[in-house]
Amino acid sequence: MRRRAWFGTAVLATLLMLAGSMLPGADSYRVIKRIPIPGDTGWDYIFADSEAHRLYVPHGNEVVVLDLDSGSTVGKISGLEDAHGVAVAPEFGHGFVDATDPGSVTMFDLKTLATISKVKVGDDPNGIIYDSKLKLIFTADRGSKRLTAIDAKTGKIAGSLNLPNGRTEHLASDGAGHVFLNMQDIGKLHKLDVQAFKIVETWDLLPTCAQPSSMDIDAAHNRLFIGCRGGGASQAATILAVVDASNGKIVAMQPIGPGVDAVEFDKSKGLIYASTGGGEGTLSIFHQDSPDKYSLVQNVKTLPGARTMALDRKTGTVYLPVADLGPAPAPTAENPRPRPRMAPGTFSVLVVGR
Repeated sequence: MRRRAWFGTAVLATLLMLAGSMLPGADSYRVIKRIPIPGDTGWDYIFADSEAHRLYVPHGNEVVVLDLDSGSTVGKISGLEDAHGVAVAPEFGHGFVDATDPGSVTMFDLKTLATISKVKVGDDPNGIIYDSKLKLIFTADRGSKRLTAIDAKTGKIAGSLNLPNGRTEHLASDGAGHVFLNMQDIGKLHKLDVQAFKIVETWDLLPTCAQPSSMDIDAAHNRLFIGCRGGGASQAATILAVVDASNGKIVAMQPIGPGVDAVEFDKSKGLIYASTGGGEGTLSIFHQDSPDKYSLVQNVKTLPGARTMALDRKTGTVYLPVADLGPAPAPTAENPRPRPRMAPGTFSVLVVGR
């Protein structure tokens, strides 16, 4: 009996060791707090500037700027309509917001948050990133199916590229003259030469990765991390797909929850974060064991609708905009997939950390 008990204890200890990274504990990620933000308009992609300790929260007709340390409001960037995302070029003291007002990118002063200029880039710009080597802001327009480059110093358009059919989604830069862009509705991935402004490769991610949405990159190992919403004719699963950026092949997969809309990679810790707002809401965290091997660290329960996020790479804290949600309105021809209505006075930022 004593030997059997010892054996059972040893097996249990081994299982706990193997699964330890997924068990609640002192080092587990958890929801720390919820920062309320006034206003009942929608939201999109938030952005954390770790160096300046600021969190940019696009919120309807404005971007609310929070202090990353205290969570207090620093100021606002106003005069927008349906703001989507933010990118910053700190060496020039400029920030950029893309918005459907209609189809513009607004350049603002990082210190004062005052608007400097505004340029039209299409009908409905969505994803936006900064390439610090090329000194260019890139934005992808869903309405006009166009990639636009903006000089981060002057705010002037430096070039553009019209794209084939498909709904543009997230984009990522390798820092070597290439931008990768998901075409969500057709399951394709473009590799773009953003110095010659041309498509150099187009890869089909189907049937494994349906509705490729969010994306980030490990430039050192030439790996793309793509959040795939799944579904479609093949009824593909909702996964995090790891794609070799040299040939477009999927080299690894991990299951995630429904409704992914943001993926971020922390190269210093080798961690990938994927936020999914479907169901109860989940933040999935994976470890990069090698460029082609990944393991689950933890699934953190968040809230329904917590689909986008920003990562503070200095602290490892994750920020997710969210609101209490009611039932979705009835579908219409103009809006076949309406989002649930938010309860008044509940918009906030969920803070997840250790």
